[in-house]
Amino acid sequence: MVQSSNDGHGRTVRDPVWNNVRLDAVAAEVIDTPDFQRLRRVKQLGFAHLVYPGAVHTRFNHAIGVYGLTGRAIASLRWSGALERISSEERGQLPIVLLAALLHDVGHYAFSHTMEEVGPGSIPGHHEEMASRFLQADSIRNALRRVDEEAPEMIAELIQGRSRHPLQGLIAGPLDLDKVDYLRRDSFFCGVPYGAVDVDRLLEALTLARPERGSSLEIAVSEKGLSALESLLFSKYQMFRNVYWHHGVRAASSVFRALVERAGDAALVEPQELPGRTDEELLGLLARRAADRKGEPDADIVGRLVACLENRRLPKRSVELFGDELPAGIGGWLQPRTDLVRRLEDRLADEWGLPAGSVFVDYPSYPGMLQLDTLLVRRSGDVQRLTSEGEAGLIDLPRLSRSLHHAARVFRVFVVGERRSLDPGPLLELLQGSASEVEARLGDSRSLYGRLAE
Repeated sequence: MVQSSNDGHGRTVRDPVWNNVRLDAVAAEVIDTPDFQRLRRVKQLGFAHLVYPGAVHTRFNHAIGVYGLTGRAIASLRWSGALERISSEERGQLPIVLLAALLHDVGHYAFSHTMEEVGPGSIPGHHEEMASRFLQADSIRNALRRVDEEAPEMIAELIQGRSRHPLQGLIAGPLDLDKVDYLRRDSFFCGVPYGAVDVDRLLEALTLARPERGSSLEIAVSEKGLSALESLLFSKYQMFRNVYWHHGVRAASSVFRALVERAGDAALVEPQELPGRTDEELLGLLARRAADRKGEPDADIVGRLVACLENRRLPKRSVELFGDELPAGIGGWLQPRTDLVRRLEDRLADEWGLPAGSVFVDYPSYPGMLQLDTLLVRRSGDVQRLTSEGEAGLIDLPRLSRSLHHAARVFRVFVVGERRSLDPGPLLELLQGSASEVEARLGDSRSLYGRLAE
């Protein structure tokens, strides 16, 4: 899948998506470090391979792809003359921007973004925050300091979106090249036709502009790139609708969320033990520790959930509601109050005569997934920002993005065992309530649902 040859200085990597990706000497040294090699054993799409068997590509492949795209973007900006507008010091930092592209995911947990869905306190921080820890590893830090003594700190700022460098937007922002690579790569390995972003047109349309006189330069797109932005938007919608939020993928993700949260509650794993683990290493660790405490209810649930994932015994849909079937503004408590989600799941399992850890409530919500906050350079030379208000006279990309997100929304309840259809009414009432109202209802002895119908 990825083959490489070392010429003694840099390295050329054969990538199945972008063909040849040329790494400079420092980048080649970075990828050979143990902390970067770990990414070979962290799947890009978490549990999507349980639905799309080809989706076993890794964060390692993706990081090299983003590095290659960033190099192409910088070359395009240089060819157009846009780089002449930044200072000589900022041009001297372009190798650091490239290395930030390579290292942008170095802090990822096992099973990638799936881990970041667990409740507050279950992990020590977002993967972009964890990147700083890995950038300080001796092997990576020493390689980066060949470019600049402050390179590890400068790269951390770029990864976390805090840098003032004009090319910050290539690493973290509405047009960052992470999105372009993962859409094309995920589509390729899943075997679906949804990642058709017009990459060449988008890269050619990149430029630098100031939102207003006297402000700093930032990444922008010229008006000729609007069609490429549309392709990015629609590709993202299709991938979320058909891959990332596929019911089988979400069933596995829900099991994993419950697994990590329950393992933490049972003191089988501490949050600080999670960074730096690979996929199989983490599942193996949790399985062993659950087996060591066999007979304890919480440990037995953890062991059962690990077996569900290892043997693909996934829970089935009992409720599934899309788009307009869901009232606006529902479930504001679902992400911040995972404790209430757990109480609801256990309450439903108890009412339906099922073991604890057999019911999973899932409502992936990512309102910003299709939003644009991008500078647009018109043919006249005027600079405008595409925001949630849209722009008269142009296709209304921001409003369109909100409509697509509304259509992609999906609420599900998964239940272990055979698939059974349930009346969603009682759950919709809870979803429309505030956290305090839900907490009060869960504290009430009245049945939420009654026995599960056969």
